[in-house]
Amino acid sequence: MSNNGFQESVKSLLGIDLSKAQLAALKIYEEELLEWNERISLTAIRDEEGVRTKHFLDSLTVLLAWDRKAPPARLIDIGTGAGFPGLVLKLIWPETQITLVESVQKKADFCRHVVERLGLSKVDVLTQRAEVVGQDPDHRHGYDLAVARAVARMPILMEYLLPLVHRNGLVMAMKGESAPAETHAAANAIKVLGGQLNKLVQVELPGVVEERFIVVVKKIARTPEEYPRRTGVPTKNPLL
Repeated sequence: MSNNGFQESVKSLLGIDLSKAQLAALKIYEEELLEWNERISLTAIRDEEGVRTKHFLDSLTVLLAWDRKAPPARLIDIGTGAGFPGLVLKLIWPETQITLVESVQKKADFCRHVVERLGLSKVDVLTQRAEVVGQDPDHRHGYDLAVARAVARMPILMEYLLPLVHRNGLVMAMKGESAPAETHAAANAIKVLGGQLNKLVQVELPGVVEERFIVVVKKIARTPEEYPRRTGVPTKNPLL
């Protein structure tokens, strides 16, 4: 997919035009990702078209699910990997304070490198586990939007995300075709953690046959203090 093709796909899917500066920043990001991927494994996608569609465009689909007038003031991205979707959204929402959480050191280092390379401000990269961040007073109940992409099954993911947003904040889980079934299975966990299912947004990426969804949950009540539980417990013993 050429730059023009990428711009057309963004316009067609999201109804926005990226600026020359935004396209230039994404080009640098792409080049850095492909270069680093030759040395260390950051992502399984190793070609330009795949990066543009399955990383950049996919990250931008969060805009389809964000239906509030103003961008979020504070956004946290759990398990960001090589910066998706958080760093891509930073280029669209430059005034948003972005926190990227990635427990794998080499991936967190790459995110810091891209932040420096692009000269971005108001971006923090935490090399920590989601369970630790969720109990940290600097982050707990502190965000307008918490996102995660291909991180964990829904009951686990809700325990990572819901403690991080304030009441009336949103969490978004970017999932594949299992999203409707996973969301149904997580109904009680969402309720226990203070959330309420808002909507499922179906996403169709050009040239990608796999179904994609963004599960949007609204925070309607304060998350009980015992959640998230200590590191590893949500994975071993998910809320039912």
